[in-house]
Amino acid sequence: MSTIKTFITAAIAIGMAAFIIAMPARADTTLVDFANPAFAPVGKTTSIPIGAAEFCKTHKADCAKNLKPVEAMALSDARWNQLVDTNNLINTAVVPETDQDLYHVAEFWAYPDGAGDCEDFALAKRKALIGAGWNPSTLMIAVVRERNGNGHAVLMVRTDRGDLVLDNQDGRVLLWNETPYQFLKRQTQASAGQWVDILDNRPTAVVASK
Repeated sequence: MSTIKTFITAAIAIGMAAFIIAMPARADTTLVDFANPAFAPVGKTTSIPIGAAEFCKTHKADCAKNLKPVEAMALSDARWNQLVDTNNLINTAVVPETDQDLYHVAEFWAYPDGAGDCEDFALAKRKALIGAGWNPSTLMIAVVRERNGNGHAVLMVRTDRGDLVLDNQDGRVLLWNETPYQFLKRQTQASAGQWVDILDNRPTAVVASK
């Protein structure tokens, strides 16, 4: 097994906590000042993406109801660094590959074994953060639309500073409304197996792909 595969398999198995603890102290541990917390408004319960539905059939525990949901995680300096480090580590450890190339299907959600596409990155980050002590109800995969019209998936993290986004296409951790996407739907805080519409009424620069 390659070094990358070994890393990501271990990270998913035990969470990112051990990797974060073992990392050298950061030179700058200052939490970004989110002066205006932004929370993505949601609407009614909606359909679950087909890839997520198939994933839940084989990973029932990962899609179960959250028994002790919390409204949001308090974002301390330590937790902020966990988000940044987890985003960077998973983005570095996983090689981007499409589901078509990996599994010969249009959509297939899975924990990445060295390679994966956007939702696989998000799954790995969610699993790692749960292992590091984050409440599952605050870690929700969201489906978005890119400016070129393509679909994409990111991990949305509910904190007391707003909904933050961990993205395999960006090393920064941003508030949801600072990303270049139109948000469509996400997992609910009550259950990872249920989804809800995101009421993203912001002006967007999304254009249809040709």
